[in-house]
Amino acid sequence: MRGDGDGWVVSEGQAYWGRYGAAGLLLRAPGLSGAAVVLLQHRAAWSHQGDTWGLPGGARDSHETAEQAAIREAHEEAGLPQDQLTVRKVVQTKVVAAGPNGQVSWTYSTVIADAPEMLDTVPNRESAELRWVAVDEVVRLPLHPGFAASWERLRDEFASIPLLVNRRL
Repeated sequence: MRGDGDGWVVSEGQAYWGRYGAAGLLLRAPGLSGAAVVLLQHRAAWSHQGDTWGLPGGARDSHETAEQAAIREAHEEAGLPQDQLTVRKVVQTKVVAAGPNGQVSWTYSTVIADAPEMLDTVPNRESAELRWVAVDEVVRLPLHPGFAASWERLRDEFASIPLLVNRRL
């Protein structure tokens, strides 16, 4: 589905996807042992930075907040139901400034959210695979460069937020 945010922004010779910025969903859930696991997306080989692991996410549309964009993208790319996601925090993980006054030309926001359990996923064509991964195992995967650069900070951010474990009956 194309939105008005689809398109590249070029700043200082680098291209960034999302005319109004981009957002991704870092979804946590209790794993089989009770410890947190995160949902990762193995990006399709044809996509930008393909064959790497990252977060479901993509371009923000002009009318969307980072939360709305991340949840929409997670539904499109992973089939995740919005009513089972609880947003905990939004972290700007990339800010690109352009121009002499340092105005911001592009941002990437990571939305940290919890699910009551490891939800079933349905990959779309942008996903080679979706997988729930133990937090300590994330760095063993070939990560998308942007996600790799922010993973340690994100891990520290969500470690300070208690995981919601309320299960729906």
